[in-house]
Amino acid sequence: MDRFTALNVFRQVVELDSFAAAARHLGLSPAAVSKNINELEAHLAARLLNRTTRRLSLTEAGSRYYEQIVRVLDDLQDADSSLGPLQEQPSGTLRVSAPMSFTLVRLAELVPRFLERYPELSLDLQLDDRRVDLVKEGFDLALRGSDRLEDSSLVARHLMTFDHVLCGAPAYFQRNGVPADPEELRRHECVSFTLSGHAAEWSFQRGGETRRVPVRGRYRVNSSLALCAALRGGHGISLVPELYVREDLARGTLQAVLGDWQMVQTQIYAIYPSRRHLQAKVRAFVDFLLQELGGDCVG
Repeated sequence: MDRFTALNVFRQVVELDSFAAAARHLGLSPAAVSKNINELEAHLAARLLNRTTRRLSLTEAGSRYYEQIVRVLDDLQDADSSLGPLQEQPSGTLRVSAPMSFTLVRLAELVPRFLERYPELSLDLQLDDRRVDLVKEGFDLALRGSDRLEDSSLVARHLMTFDHVLCGAPAYFQRNGVPADPEELRRHECVSFTLSGHAAEWSFQRGGETRRVPVRGRYRVNSSLALCAALRGGHGISLVPELYVREDLARGTLQAVLGDWQMVQTQIYAIYPSRRHLQAKVRAFVDFLLQELGGDCVG
């Protein structure tokens, strides 16, 4: 048994969730993939994978072994890659997934400058508010906004912070009154952004006091732009990144309330797989965003 090959085969089977997909990725036959897994399990005297004709799953031993060998393989690959040119020119196609609202409001204006800086690089930017699977869907990098970043085997680089404001249209407040305290939100029509970590409960802080208020409403939506449109139309009140409604607040189209309370913040991260050495094109894009966005708080 070629131990290194067997470890790589096991890793690809786990990450691609398929013997056939691992075989295609590695340029091996399905029989060779099965042989490597069988020999590895025999060498370890442990079953690593439960497999049927329909699905694969890691055993407890397989899960523990996978976590250990991934770090070893990453270190080996990083060592190999470090011998390449130190000033490798970013080139090829960079596939990026980014949230729709953030891209249209902030990122889109930066793209031309990035492409001008790196003429050998092409950018394939996919706008999608869902959390894509970077490895399985072939993305080099994703931008994500979250008030709580989930535990992950991915690398996360913080880019910037969004402050939120609680706002609605003046017409809405004329009909329903202006809340003077977070608890009053219980009787208001609250529009929820379903992809946030605070869709059902909004948190407010002032001094040493924290209020967590369950919110309800007839409209839940997975697009910040659609949410803002509903607010402008007078349907309810919502907690929104200040950047998305800054012009509306300046024009008076929307009105902020409870401004003496501190509200949730959304962190914007660049997410990329830790399983491979960081490519020059990914590093270039992350460094560019750090330079342009600066990790500053926007609000």
